[in-house]
Amino acid sequence: MTDDVVGKAAPRTALITGAAGFIGYYLCRRLLDDGFRVIGLDSLNDYYEVALKERRLAMLSQNEHFRFIKGKLEDPERLMQLFADERPDIVVNLAAQAGVRYSIDNPRAYVEANLIGVFELLEAARAYPPQHMLMASTSSVYGANTEMPYAETHKVDTQMSFYAATKKANEAMAHSYAHLYGLPITMFRFFTVYGPWGRPDMALFKFTKNILAGKPIDVYNHGDMKRDFTYVEDLVQGIRLLIDSAPVRPDSAEDIAGHDSLSPVAPWRAVNIGNSNSVQLMDFVRAIEEATGVKAEINMMPMQPGDVPATWADASLLQELTGYRPTTSVTEGVAKFVAWYRDYYQV
Repeated sequence: MTDDVVGKAAPRTALITGAAGFIGYYLCRRLLDDGFRVIGLDSLNDYYEVALKERRLAMLSQNEHFRFIKGKLEDPERLMQLFADERPDIVVNLAAQAGVRYSIDNPRAYVEANLIGVFELLEAARAYPPQHMLMASTSSVYGANTEMPYAETHKVDTQMSFYAATKKANEAMAHSYAHLYGLPITMFRFFTVYGPWGRPDMALFKFTKNILAGKPIDVYNHGDMKRDFTYVEDLVQGIRLLIDSAPVRPDSAEDIAGHDSLSPVAPWRAVNIGNSNSVQLMDFVRAIEEATGVKAEINMMPMQPGDVPATWADASLLQELTGYRPTTSVTEGVAKFVAWYRDYYQV
């Protein structure tokens, strides 16, 4: 046996839940490129077209170091057995029932996936602790906060939708497990993620589809909205770097910097991943018009229940922890999405 074989470390195993989803696909691809062995778990539910999820999985499955398991977080026996068999070094939870508006019509789906499912995941991690557990939260936890940009140390007690409330609950559940069982957990708060292979229920997808089909688009709050749009590969770069920045329980509260969300009693931290740039919704629409070459027909609509007028991330903690800050402009990111959409749907 040669010296280079003797000294070669075994690849780390990462369990990614929601692996067939938009962000899950990109994260699995990135970790495979970085030499991880990746276990992907997904229920392949029909919240949006399953064919899109299957296409993402087909691409991931071309890599011999990717293994897919169909299942729900809510299935405790399957999940516990998966942890026992695979002993993942890294766990990234992206499985969730997503969508602010859908949570108004079907809140039970959020209880099952986002509350019961996360509980079962935490229980499995307690039994077979990973080196680092990272869990998706959302900018929606900031709710009715008006102080911007949103910082991780701001209070998050005024959620405007049941979806956001379940994500806030996930943060609290994770903190209790981090405190009680010493599980290093990072919660990352996403800010309006977009890009190729995105979800059909998101504004960019719906706007592009209708504009190219010559149909009107519905623009809420009469266009007076701002979002911190974050390109998907920028988001995944942030997650990838956070994997190697596991929180450590501090010796005392005095050891925590004033802007750091690190818990004084647990190896737990919340981190924003956003572009640090709040873009007017109508500027976003103009970027789609530019990329498609088609003028949008717009229906101005009132604000929808559960929505907020603006989001804006303070990403300085991410930069301090990882040296990285997202940089892709809306013009560049939207152009990439439109090019993908035209190719995928042949329009």
